[in-house]
Amino acid sequence: MKLAILSHCTVDEISRNGQVVETPGGPAAYCGITAKNMKFGVELQTRIGPDFKFKQDLEVKGLFLPQSALSNNPTTRFSLSVLGTERELHLKAKCDQIEFSNSDVDGFIVSPVFDEVSEETLDQVRENSDFFLLDPQGFLRRVDSNGKIYLEKTLLDLSKITAIKTDPDEAFYLTGLKEKEAMLALQKKGVKHVLYTNKQDITMLVKDRLYNLHIPNMEIRDTTGVGDIFCAAFACSYLKEKDSLWAICFAVGAAQAALETKATGMAKIPNSGSIQQTAAYLYNLVKFSQV
Repeated sequence: MKLAILSHCTVDEISRNGQVVETPGGPAAYCGITAKNMKFGVELQTRIGPDFKFKQDLEVKGLFLPQSALSNNPTTRFSLSVLGTERELHLKAKCDQIEFSNSDVDGFIVSPVFDEVSEETLDQVRENSDFFLLDPQGFLRRVDSNGKIYLEKTLLDLSKITAIKTDPDEAFYLTGLKEKEAMLALQKKGVKHVLYTNKQDITMLVKDRLYNLHIPNMEIRDTTGVGDIFCAAFACSYLKEKDSLWAICFAVGAAQAALETKATGMAKIPNSGSIQQTAAYLYNLVKFSQV
């Protein structure tokens, strides 16, 4: 099976405990490698600049950038200050927008980081896909005069979306509501699976049922990319099995396995064995309720 990912590869300057590590990042990288680890083919629809020096790092993991990804402008670059589960994000450079390319894939993940996917491109994906997972963060982000990222309320057409992954802030800026009310509002807008991640508590709304899982308390070092790993694991599992409950267990299992590595950057991306083992354990711990 094959997954297309629309998002920028980035250069992330991750600062923690006074040390700065420069690493490749962005959903194109994190989702792509996670999907490759789950034996999916991956088609990247992305853009990078001449300053992107991590092509070989991606290729070693089976992820190849197409010629169409190359730009004369700098790669999208962020500086991230990490403190536990919190992080402060600054935009340092932004690459070109992504042009949609239709192809024979089983599903799409659209996960912009900052302004690289237009609403017109979003419509093209919607019209050409049977499975479409959206992480809306890049549609909501704005930047202040110092480059600091903040969120702003944004109206998006969310019809015909198979799944959306949001945290409480993103859900609020999409709906003006919080928690269960925000999830129900997203469902009414046309989303089949609402995936709501509140740090270590994860809830999925499907039809009239809420499913809840909890990642156990642990030392959190770097959460960068964990949401992308979560999205790719959900997408791949759902496309293979068409089982919503197993897919959310797989997604949460992937996030937990990534955090348990305590690694920085892409080194935290777990292998399929670790994900499978954690997902099987979580399957027996799911709580659910009617709405």
